Amino acid sequence: MEGNYNLFLSGEKPMATNPSVSPQLSQVPSQPLQEPARLSEGQRLVDTFFAPSKTFTDLRRSASWWAPFLIIALVSLLFVYVVDQKVGFRKVADNQIQLRPKQAERIDRLPADQRERVMAQQVTITRIISYAVPVFALIVYAIFAGVLFATLKFGASADVKFKALFALIVYTRLPELLRALLAVVSILAGVSGDGFNIENPVAVNPGYFIDPSGSAVLRALLTPLDVVTIWTLVLTAIGITCISKVKRGTAFAVVFGWFAVVVLARVALAAAFS
Repeated sequence: MEGNYNLFLSGEKPMATNPSVSPQLSQVPSQPLQEPARLSEGQRLVDTFFAPSKTFTDLRRSASWWAPFLIIALVSLLFVYVVDQKVGFRKVADNQIQLRPKQAERIDRLPADQRERVMAQQVTITRIISYAVPVFALIVYAIFAGVLFATLKFGASADVKFKALFALIVYTRLPELLRALLAVVSILAGVSGDGFNIENPVAVNPGYFIDPSGSAVLRALLTPLDVVTIWTLVLTAIGITCISKVKRGTAFAVVFGWFAVVVLARVALAAAFS
């Protein structure tokens, strides 16, 4: 009471007080939320291996995918060139045929001149497809991204853009470079071309250890259980949570659910043609 009386005599207006708001809180200025730091292409490439969430979150800002794709294409072409020079596509084609008993038996029954002509065609086709793998890879990436986009958009009501999802698929293929580089090192080190499988060149999955004369169905089942493949799938699921609002559990269910469908399709094809 005495304090208010003194204020009245001095001519100063009393301050309005709100008991629910402390003076300290009322004086703190509000700060805007800071956006994540933008990453360079080099940082994106490195962080894909060591801090993938940073790379995938940055895809919401820029869905550029040329840098990882060019690296994938160059390493792929290096691998194919080394195979061409050190193993030879005649051996590669012959080994591929041996993995398909029915086709091998049908070719063996042909007269010598026809058999040689068929093998020459197989060699040419195998070489062309091998060198064109980067082109086919883009098509596969687009299909995979399209399937995931439709599943997430209509199955999980996800807020996701196709271009960001496509860029994610390209970035998550980077670990596959390790498989190709290991194969190059093993070939240059003198690995035997007998039994060399260009589709499964290094021992990163159980299917690698199945003899060419073994069960094609079992090989089709075990080959996809690849350390590198599982790595890329985990990255894909993590990336989906970063570029959309999908929960991590849902993302993993979608990615590995489609993976299971692909594996079952491979097994069915192997059973039909083996």
